Amino acid sequence: MSKQTPTKSLYNSEIPSDWRLPDFGEVFLFLKSFSFSREQLTNEKTDDEIRNIHYGDIHSTYENEILDLDIERRVPYLTDGLIKKENFQDEDFPALQDGDLIIADASEDYEGVCNCVELKNVRNNKVVSGLHTFAARAENENISLGFRTYVLKHQQVIKELRRIATGTSVYGVSKTNLAKVKIALPPMPEQKAIAQVLTTWDEAITKTQTLINQKELSKKWLMQNLLTGKKRLKGFGGEWKEIKIHQLFKPENRYVAWDEDELYNLISIRRRNGGAFFREPLFGYQIGVKKLKEVIENDFVISKRQVSHGAWAVIDSLFNHAKVSDEYNCLVIKDNVMLTPEFWNWYCQLPILTHYANIDSDGVHIEKSIFDFNLFKRRDVIIPISIEEQTAIAQVLQAADKEINLLKAKAEKLREQKKGLMQMLLTGKQRLNISKK
Repeated sequence: MSKQTPTKSLYNSEIPSDWRLPDFGEVFLFLKSFSFSREQLTNEKTDDEIRNIHYGDIHSTYENEILDLDIERRVPYLTDGLIKKENFQDEDFPALQDGDLIIADASEDYEGVCNCVELKNVRNNKVVSGLHTFAARAENENISLGFRTYVLKHQQVIKELRRIATGTSVYGVSKTNLAKVKIALPPMPEQKAIAQVLTTWDEAITKTQTLINQKELSKKWLMQNLLTGKKRLKGFGGEWKEIKIHQLFKPENRYVAWDEDELYNLISIRRRNGGAFFREPLFGYQIGVKKLKEVIENDFVISKRQVSHGAWAVIDSLFNHAKVSDEYNCLVIKDNVMLTPEFWNWYCQLPILTHYANIDSDGVHIEKSIFDFNLFKRRDVIIPISIEEQTAIAQVLQAADKEINLLKAKAEKLREQKKGLMQMLLTGKQRLNISKK
C-alpha cells in the first residue's frame, strides 16, 4: 500500500480507508452448538444422516478454510438417536447452512486459537456444530459468501485473538470477547474478488491432494503385490525363498566413545519421522545410554524393544558414520545372502514384519504386535532369489515414491503461495482491480 493511499488503523496496522471495521458481533450472530464426544461420532453413514463438525477436525482434518461438503468426505455422522431428525424442520433449530462459520473454541497452542471453517454446499445435508465450537452466522448481507472465514485470518486479528485467549494447557476465547474483536471488511465487490482468488488456490491444492491420495493408494497396491510375489514384473519368473530374518543378517557392533565434538551426530530411529533423523545436540552427561555405536551406509538398524512401533531404518549416505545408542541393534547383510538393502528397505514396510496372527481363547483371529527383537528375528520372510528382481521392484517403488514427493512439494508450494496472497489481500497491501459495471 503506497503512502498516498488513505488508511485507517486496525490494532497495530493500517488498512485502506474505504474498508469497514465492525466488531465481529456486529456482523455475526452466534448459534447453539452441541457437545457430542468423539465416541458418539462415526465415519459410517447413519440412518439419521446428521453430520457433526468436531473441533478436532477443524484443527487437523480440514485443510482449507472453506469446508465444501461436495468435496470433503471426512465429516463424521452422529450416532442415531442423539438428535431427532424432525428437529431440523423447526426454523429455530441451529441447523447449519452455507456461509456459517464453525470456530474451534479450544486449542492446545496459540496457533490454533479460533481456527475456523466456512460451510459451502450444505444443500440437503443435516449439519450441526459440535464439541468445543462456536457456530456463527452473518446477520446482514454486507459480507460475501466465501470471504467470511477470512475475517479471522487477518494477521492483526489473529494477534488480537491470541492476546485475549485464556487458559494454561488449553487456550480459548469466550463468545463475549470474540464478539468485541474488530474485523476488516473490504467493499463487497472486493470481498468477492478476494474470495474468488483464494478459491482458485484452494481448488489447485485440493486437486493436487487428490492426486497424492490416488498415487499413495497405487503405491500401497504395488507394495502389497510386488513385495509378496502376488504380481511379478515383466521378465521375472524365478522362485522366491522362505528364510528367517536372523539368517539374512549378522550383528555389527562398532562401539565408539562419546566425542563432545560430535554433538550433532547422534541419531534416533522412528518411522513417523521418516526413519533415521538427527537428534537435538546432546552433551555426554545428557545421554542416558553411554554405550554408543557407529552406523554406516546400508546398515539395518532396529530398536531392541520398539519393533512394532516401526523403530527401524536402512541407513543411507546422509547418516553414514553417525552414532546410535546401544538401544538399537545394528545388522549387516551376511556375505552369502542374496539381498539388496534397497529391496529390504521396502520389504520392511510390510506389516508382516511387525505383527503376527494369533488365535485368542475364543478362537478369534487377531493381530498382535511384535515388541521383542528376538521374536522379530525369528520371523519367516519370502523374498526373490534374483538380485535383479529385487532391484527392479525397489526401482518401481522408488519411482512411485518420487512421484508422490514431487506432488507433495507442489501442494506445499501452493499452500505457501496462498498464505502469501492472504497476507497481502486481507490487509489491503495489495488491491485487486475490480471491474465497475
